Amino acid sequence: MIKKSAFFLVLLISTSLFSQQTNFNKYQYIIVPDKFDFVNKTDQYQTSSVTKFLLKKKGFKVFLSNEQLPEVLSNNKCLALFASVIDNSNMFTIKNSITIKDCYGKTLLTSAVGKSKEKVYDKGYQEAIRNAFESMSDFKYSYNSSVETFKKEEVTVNEISKKEIIPVVKEKKVDLISEVKTELNKEKTVAFKSVEFLYSQPKNNGFQLVNTKPEVVFVILKTNVKDVFIIKDKNGILYKVGENWVAEYYENNQLITIQYQIKF
Repeated sequence: MIKKSAFFLVLLISTSLFSQQTNFNKYQYIIVPDKFDFVNKTDQYQTSSVTKFLLKKKGFKVFLSNEQLPEVLSNNKCLALFASVIDNSNMFTIKNSITIKDCYGKTLLTSAVGKSKEKVYDKGYQEAIRNAFESMSDFKYSYNSSVETFKKEEVTVNEISKKEIIPVVKEKKVDLISEVKTELNKEKTVAFKSVEFLYSQPKNNGFQLVNTKPEVVFVILKTNVKDVFIIKDKNGILYKVGENWVAEYYENNQLITIQYQIKF
């Protein structure tokens, strides 16, 4: 009985590892933040550079978040995984672990905690990250381009969205929005902040918009007007101008206007 239980346990673990392996093999890229939450400066103590270097050893194409990305990846961040370092250090020991997530924020892999007693932060953090990476020695990776990617999944979602029935709206309402958007296109005087890339995740009655970290920036709700959404929990709207999207909302009694590129 014990032998049978042990056999099924080994079989279950093997199956789990195989599924995980297949999951990783469809990804070619990993994006690493150029600054982790636990440091004050970009790549402080070379934490980001060391993480990038180690993950490249696995065979991934790795980019820091402040580096220029290949065009295919810039257009679709879901083709990449997102690696980060979690810090649980105390005054005596530096403790780091490495996590890998997909573009929806789902954790796919977490390393063991790497530790270091080094008093010099540069050496200590690098040693702890390396030790965390060493615990991932059983994780094998080999990119397989024939595995279905998120690009195909996104097309399916878009096709479904196109089939949704859009209710007929009153002519006055549509004309008002059209006039506002036309004026914006003509004058081009909106004070935009830097353009940021967001990608959408379908939710009930709308979408949540996620950045490359990844973290949720907005939750938007559908309206009866094409290319116009209500920004949930904010006094504002999101609408399309040309190829980009504009978010307008009030914060501390000031009108905030930000332009985004959004992948639906």
